[in-house]
Amino acid sequence: MLAKVLSCAVVGLEGAIVQVEADISPGLPSFTIVGLPDTAVQEARERVRAAIRNSGCTFPMKRIVVNLAPADLKKAGPAYDLPIAVGILLSSEQVYADVSQTIILGELSLDGSLRHTSGILPMVAVAHQEGLSDIIVPDTDAKEASLVEGTKIIPITSLSQLVSYFRGEIPPPEYKSDEVLEYTPPPSSTTDLAYIKR
Repeated sequence: MLAKVLSCAVVGLEGAIVQVEADISPGLPSFTIVGLPDTAVQEARERVRAAIRNSGCTFPMKRIVVNLAPADLKKAGPAYDLPIAVGILLSSEQVYADVSQTIILGELSLDGSLRHTSGILPMVAVAHQEGLSDIIVPDTDAKEASLVEGTKIIPITSLSQLVSYFRGEIPPPEYKSDEVLEYTPPPSSTTDLAYIKR
């Protein structure tokens, strides 16, 4: 079964939407991540495997392929841990949730807890610009994420908490802040040479 989850990347100073596709099929057990991942993303395989097991779920002993799209965009950092884990749980039908309009971000510890994730603000900002207002982030990053006006921040402390939320066992966590930031995209990197002094 194929599952699709939305996440984000940071490209320079800006964010970009990334689709995380997880497909599980019969075959020799394997776990492959494709889509121009860096070393930290490749290492997500071990973090995700341990986090799923330590969160009371089952890691599928099948052929797992995770694709990070678009394939020509370099994927860096551990922010894809949580969306990859959610994609696997959806694909293996251990949870059922409509995440088609939700951005998921977060680095996983081996015990399934979530760590601080760098680059949250530009990623939340681009999600808002694309009309995606529901953002799942580590609890430690909720304050920063909430600075973008018009977003619904769902702070999560662990993968097991997120699973309970998806299963309807707990109410949706929500972070509210009195601070609001009007996000302005950084200026274009293109420079008018006429303004350069000789």
